[in-house]
Amino acid sequence: MASSSMTSSSWSSKQNKQFEAALAKYDRDTPDRWHNIARAVGGGKSAEEVRRHYEALERDINNIETDQVPIPNYRAARNGR
Repeated sequence: MASSSMTSSSWSSKQNKQFEAALAKYDRDTPDRWHNIARAVGGGKSAEEVRRHYEALERDINNIETDQVPIPNYRAARNGR
């Protein structure tokens, strides 16, 4: 999730995978959703950190879906442009 809208705390690949799995398990209607997800992620993440991480992910997805993220020009990068 390398993004310009990353939350201030760092997230390991393992934590991101645990975050994704917990999102699938604890849907919007789950009581104490963010606390449950924080517990599943571990690493001392708070419910607030988890919620902010989710909001950053939502912004990234929205930017991608609305074409606000430029598609990389791999050919130009390969040719030193």
